[in-house]
Amino acid sequence: MLEIRNLHARIAEDGTEIIRGLNLTVKAGEVAAIMGPNGSGKSTLSYILSGREDYEVTEGDILYNGESILELDPAERAAKGIFLAFQYPVEIPGVATMQFLKVAMNEQRKARGEPELTTPDFMRRVKEASAELKISPDMLKRPLNVGFSGGEKKRAEILQMALLEPKLCILDETDSGLDIDALKIVADGVNALKSPDRAVIVITHYQRLLDYIVPDTVHVLYKGQIVKTGDKNLALELEAGGYADIIGQAA
Repeated sequence: MLEIRNLHARIAEDGTEIIRGLNLTVKAGEVAAIMGPNGSGKSTLSYILSGREDYEVTEGDILYNGESILELDPAERAAKGIFLAFQYPVEIPGVATMQFLKVAMNEQRKARGEPELTTPDFMRRVKEASAELKISPDMLKRPLNVGFSGGEKKRAEILQMALLEPKLCILDETDSGLDIDALKIVADGVNALKSPDRAVIVITHYQRLLDYIVPDTVHVLYKGQIVKTGDKNLALELEAGGYADIIGQAA
């Protein structure tokens, strides 16, 4: 589903190279965890995959279902089924959460050549998905993410993911700032979306999240490159021994 070939990328504003020859393959149905110390390029990779303009790809390619997406803007990538859950979801005053969800869902449907949802059908889908994530109706009446707690913002992100049904889900440190109860709710929401035709990339510092969203593969990112790949046991090794040994081997 996703193939990253010799990717090099830098910050557009000052030319600082962050991604330095990264190679990664994620298959349909796979849950891939990307771990690494601060500054290794994890969040940068998520932004590049989603098409954020702050970064410039200088070499290599990103293939999604066999098609290069480098020339696609964020809206075009989203329409093709790429979804990014942010580490720090932004507040959007003046935009009602329900209106945001309805517009997003109908734009996705239009891109797929499907008719817009009727209001009753939209309400039913939101009600079912929000109940699973323990999101109250009052929360949905507020402007998007405005006044939400950290856990509420993350649950709102997973709600968007559940309703939009993307094919490639990228979770950028979704566990950041969550207590155990909120973490389990968010993880259950992600696990409910697992399917043979959907891939999930989980970006995290810690093993804790991977106790709830169990990965098929674990990739260690350091200085903009994947320096080691393994199964879920690799995450346990990192939790026990840290990154020093692996980084030392890669140096």
